Amino acid sequence: MLQYVAIILIMLGLYGLLTQRNVIKIIISLNVLEIGLNIFIISVGYVTDGVAPIFTSTYPTNAVAFVDPLPQALVLTAIVIGVGTTALGLALAKNIYNQYGTFDLDEIKGEE
Repeated sequence: MLQYVAIILIMLGLYGLLTQRNVIKIIISLNVLEIGLNIFIISVGYVTDGVAPIFTSTYPTNAVAFVDPLPQALVLTAIVIGVGTTALGLALAKNIYNQYGTFDLDEIKGEE
């Protein structure tokens, strides 16, 4: 079920990226796409009744279903990169607005 929500978010973000002409809306669409991808990666690594992969006296063997920590690590890295990408995009959008006075790509294209 969670994968369907992730796929819907990915499609929504992709639709926004392809159809919007406003720089801010493009950045927001990119973030929605990123959230969908992160949810999808986390949902793939989910194990029902899984526990954290830490060997303790409670779980001395590997017969217990452990949750794969790799998707979580990937998503944490992706979140950090996504925040940096969003900050860079917003800084570029601010510079575009200061130079052209608009966020609309069609209006910017017409000015020389």
